[in-house]
Amino acid sequence: MRSYGEYCSIAKALDVVGDRWTLLIIRELLVRGGCRYTDLKDGLPGIASNLLAARIRELEAAGLVRREEAPPPVATTLFHLTDSGAELRPVLEAIGRWGVRYMAERGEHDEFRGHWFAFPARFFLRDREPDGPPVSIELRAASSPAVIEVSGGTVSTRLGAAAAPDLVLSGDPQLILAVFAGASSAAEAAGLGLQISGNPGVLERVLG
Repeated sequence: MRSYGEYCSIAKALDVVGDRWTLLIIRELLVRGGCRYTDLKDGLPGIASNLLAARIRELEAAGLVRREEAPPPVATTLFHLTDSGAELRPVLEAIGRWGVRYMAERGEHDEFRGHWFAFPARFFLRDREPDGPPVSIELRAASSPAVIEVSGGTVSTRLGAAAAPDLVLSGDPQLILAVFAGASSAAEAAGLGLQISGNPGVLERVLG
């Protein structure tokens, strides 16, 4: 791990998390919780296996990541954020909010994973009817679907499918994010290819 050699808190922080891929490893562990090595590899398309292993070792040495030897039936090593690592959540949220401006266009070779919806959901969605019944929105924009669950004033995101989603949005993640961000109406996104099925009132509840 290289150092900037500066007695400055920003420089000291970047000494630890400023290397390429490091903050994205933190992102994966924030969104998904404990991860196997293969989970991390899948959530970081493009990273070389030896580089991922090196970054994990550096994060362990810095006290941001810990490993757990999970018993059967998992019987594998799981990586978790420590309390210090989890303190980076507001940092990643601030970077994510700032970076939304660069998502108007999607690169031809840009990869996407369903669980990456977690941060945009936190940025843009709110439960406007906290006394209303629980509802779920299934997002199908990648090989692994994701579900937004709305209940009691909170909005959360998880990987997987919903047993009986109240609303399903299927299509390009760029279209879904445009609706969440208010850059496009549901009708406009549908005209561009977004498939919407279920109760459209659910969107009104979370978008306001």
